[in-house]
Amino acid sequence: MNKLDIEEKEILAAYDSGKTPSVAGVKKELARHRKVAESTFKKDARINIRIASRDLRALQKRALAEGIPYQTLIASILHKYAEKRTT
Repeated sequence: MNKLDIEEKEILAAYDSGKTPSVAGVKKELARHRKVAESTFKKDARINIRIASRDLRALQKRALAEGIPYQTLIASILHKYAEKRTT
């Protein structure tokens, strides 16, 4: 189970107590965010690369531990690198 930070605990407490305010136009906002997410993660190109079998096995092992397909893990790594978020 993930540990919650202070902000997350405050949000959970507000939700549990019923003190979370309604957001005006929430359905419209959700639809907008959904559309942005779909376009961001749309996979519309294919590549074919050669990598060392040892690296592929390591990626497959990491993906298995994460519970995701190894292709998804590789795509995520490449996306983070392209977006300069490789920390």
